[in-house]
Amino acid sequence: MGTPEFAVPSLKALIREGYEVVGVFTQPDRPKGRGNKLTPSPVKVAATEAGIPVYQPERIRKTGVEDLRSLKPDLCVTAAFGQILSKEILDIPPMGNINVHASLLPKHRGAAPIAYAIMAGDAKAGVTTMMMDVGIDTGDILLQEETGIAESETCGELTARLSGIGAELLIRTIRSMEAGSLKQIPQDETKMTYDPMMTKELGRPDWNRDAAEIRGLINGLNPWPCVSVPYEGGRLKLLRAERFEGCGKPGTVIKADPKTGLVIACGSGAVRIMELQAPGGKQMKSEDYLRGHGIPEGTDFGKEPE
Repeated sequence: MGTPEFAVPSLKALIREGYEVVGVFTQPDRPKGRGNKLTPSPVKVAATEAGIPVYQPERIRKTGVEDLRSLKPDLCVTAAFGQILSKEILDIPPMGNINVHASLLPKHRGAAPIAYAIMAGDAKAGVTTMMMDVGIDTGDILLQEETGIAESETCGELTARLSGIGAELLIRTIRSMEAGSLKQIPQDETKMTYDPMMTKELGRPDWNRDAAEIRGLINGLNPWPCVSVPYEGGRLKLLRAERFEGCGKPGTVIKADPKTGLVIACGSGAVRIMELQAPGGKQMKSEDYLRGHGIPEGTDFGKEPE
């Protein structure tokens, strides 16, 4: 059970290792792009290519139970499926349900753990395999693998790395389960954090925050929803940033040239925008953009139009 690109390596790893994947459950096709064309999820594409039956219930706990039961799975695996599983579903596979969760539980429970790890300024991210229960990411921990987060690493880049780590961790977990050596470790609830759903409103920065927070926000919200600021009647997307020395009125441009790039003052310190996307343009390095477009120093990105 999975939906986005993050889940594809786990599915492919199960196939590669010779496990019989009797069925794949994923979210229904959704409208995408300017034409709102119905588009299958990455997991559906991968499953179809492998010749695996695909099921797409709008709500698996209402319309997918009998389909799942008919497959008689020994074990269920989930990775960023995007739906809550009922106890009725969890009780179907005799070996239980393993979830591949992209955080070092019990930190960052919820649907967007990678983005929130970057926004929180965490030095490390990781993947946890866990036994699912009726709570949201509350089940016992099985195995964990951690990795460092680079200064200017975006959510998209870290997601790609963690998807590969998660796939290998999943196989190790199942092998240990087969060998009878897998231990279940209850989560420490005193160290639990839960992150809310991502919204577009997160992309409107409060420049009074310090540079580390703004940098985390910019990198953590790339590729969605992206931090953006008002610019030339549209929105300028800020896609990658690093901390930079400097000061000024929060939200104002304190440096903008092809050598240094675009530097914006924060409540404490400043950030250098490494990559951006102008309205109607393509993603590029800020230095390259500034070779052909001038952004005057003193430009106030902190003032939203009324």
